[in-house]
Amino acid sequence: MDLTNPATALVVGESLSIREALAPLDSHGLGFLMVVASAGELVGVLTDGDIRRALLRGITPDDPVSSAMRKDFVSLPLTASPSDINRALSERIAFVPLLDAAGRPADYAGHTRHRRFPVAEPLLDGNEAEYLLECVRTGWISSQGPFVATFERLVADYHDMPFALAVTNGTAALHLALVSLGIGPDDEVIVPDFTFAATATAVLHAGATPVFVDVDPVTWTLDVEAVERATTERTRAIIPVHIYGHPCDMPPLVDLARERDLLLIEDVAEAFGARARGGLVGTFGDAACFSFYGNKTITTGEGGMILFSDEASYNRAAMLRDHGMSRERRYWHLEAGFNYRLTNVQAAIGTAQMERVAPILERKRTLAERYTSGLDGTPGIVRPPRAAWAEPVCWLYTVRVDEDLGMTRDELAERLLVSGIETRPVFPPLHEMPPFKRFARGSFPVTELLASTGLTLPSGVTLRDDDVDAITTTLRGIVDVRRMHVAVRGET
Repeated sequence: MDLTNPATALVVGESLSIREALAPLDSHGLGFLMVVASAGELVGVLTDGDIRRALLRGITPDDPVSSAMRKDFVSLPLTASPSDINRALSERIAFVPLLDAAGRPADYAGHTRHRRFPVAEPLLDGNEAEYLLECVRTGWISSQGPFVATFERLVADYHDMPFALAVTNGTAALHLALVSLGIGPDDEVIVPDFTFAATATAVLHAGATPVFVDVDPVTWTLDVEAVERATTERTRAIIPVHIYGHPCDMPPLVDLARERDLLLIEDVAEAFGARARGGLVGTFGDAACFSFYGNKTITTGEGGMILFSDEASYNRAAMLRDHGMSRERRYWHLEAGFNYRLTNVQAAIGTAQMERVAPILERKRTLAERYTSGLDGTPGIVRPPRAAWAEPVCWLYTVRVDEDLGMTRDELAERLLVSGIETRPVFPPLHEMPPFKRFARGSFPVTELLASTGLTLPSGVTLRDDDVDAITTTLRGIVDVRRMHVAVRGET
């Protein structure tokens, strides 16, 4: 067993008061303590549920933990084999003390010591391996090969769009879309302050100026009124970002773009398959940019795609993607282009992913529903947005931690990690970062609130229903212990 994580912090004496025991129970977030007698031998176990039940039957916070602990615990010797431990753990028994020869706690085993819940994990159990082997066997491993065109066609057909262009990654997709549509120096492009840096970086690399606007507090996406206020005579384009899988309200943005003669470039990196007022995101603008990074809903490992509605823009992007080379005369370069080509190997993975896009998206929706149900009524946890007109896709299930919880977002993340649950904070405001500070205008209160309180929970399609249940149960347990600890201390 792993002795680098000793159980010292989880051990309390049987004479310690319940009030005093709540401090270590709250601080480590595992939801249990091991109670020892004066000689150090294990005599009981104590969970937050045991304390609640004891208080309900009249035990006071100043009574010793021995009055609330359970003596009918399961324990194993420190030398127990993994199979013995697995047999001992069950849905009812979440942890097992591991004892030395004298019966003293030396370590513990639990579900989280055998399993971790990553924030994201790709599902690669379809034809991915078969198609990759085909690439190797045929020798088509670079950007030449049949899977590139197949992947482009599958994505275009799914969105009922005429033109799709596969590229190296989502950032390249944004950059190439901007350049292909003629965005350059002296142009301004409106970008949400709450997004991944690539959205703004691509604007800078195109030679244009990003103009940041705050996001809507309900959807976390572009605030249309803020966009309208930020528009000037230099504005050439708007990049709505469908953040964390929730779509922007696209029809008002489409109307504004038409009224002001602006280009609309959708950033769909995080929202493949989402819908806004019935329409698939990626089908509203002049171009739509996708990312197929390893944590995305559909993945190629690295990779991206641009959808175009206009053939001339598509043709220019295709030429620029391949070093600006003429399609009629090889090695004759019409413009100084880029090498943004996707490989046949990556497209093979994408093809296999698109073959089962419907069940992947359905699993994402089911996962979000289970989280939402499991966290219902949890004090201090604000579940992700869902506008009445929106059909989001749960790229990453992201909550907000508000002041009712009694601990910060980062403190909650630390406690979850101890239980094997990985999380990650949301994106910081772009206007606070060194490359973008000089472009900041006005205030961004919604973005700043989201950035300081947003927390992403594990969201991979490989998660099972009971995994989601275990995560929500653990989170609610951490919240309950904190609230009980505060109440016993007499705080408000």
